[in-house]
Amino acid sequence: MDKQFELTEQQIAIIHKIPLFREISQELKGKLLDKLDYFLTPLKKGDVIIKQGTSCNHMHILLTGKLEVNIIDVSGNDIKVEDLVAPRSFATPHLFDGNNVFPATFTAVEDGLLLRATKESAFELISSDPGLLKNFLRLTGNCNVCTVSRLRILSYKSIRSRFAYYLFEYKGDNRVVSITHNQTQLAEYLNVTRPALAREIKNMIDEGLIEMDGKVVTILNRNALMQNL
Repeated sequence: MDKQFELTEQQIAIIHKIPLFREISQELKGKLLDKLDYFLTPLKKGDVIIKQGTSCNHMHILLTGKLEVNIIDVSGNDIKVEDLVAPRSFATPHLFDGNNVFPATFTAVEDGLLLRATKESAFELISSDPGLLKNFLRLTGNCNVCTVSRLRILSYKSIRSRFAYYLFEYKGDNRVVSITHNQTQLAEYLNVTRPALAREIKNMIDEGLIEMDGKVVTILNRNALMQNL
């Protein structure tokens, strides 16, 4: 397959550092790209890279740039799932599942570079090394956890319940949450309007449930917040 562009040494080093290829042997790293039948695609801001429901026939590695991931639910709502920031592989589990289709639409939100490798060469590579296979299975498990978490948020009916679940999901071992989304992105993630989310956050602050400083939220009354779940 025509590779279109040659990878730089820096880009090769980036590939070696993504979780799928992390901690594999130096010998395998040296043969990695020779084993993959791949091509490179420059991305332009606004490009729709993948549409929901299309077949997944390549392993995808985002070398540079950022993608927005959205799904259309059964009601026809366009719901933002997450932002994918390079460098990382994505949608790899869907390459080998029975359905073999992308569950979401991927759109470039800034210029970047995407590597695609054929399904056949990716399978041969992953199955050739126990460490690589272990990494793949770990990524598959993490992907399933993210999917369950996303569906759980959308199962709650009220804005407060969705936001409370979001806070508990990302708070770690303490009561302080550093939100990665801005308020517009968070509203899209929770599938609510931005003004409605802003009003609910203000209500929660006024009721003494939380404090908020920029993107940092402190949970003040955990028990009261838990009653919304």
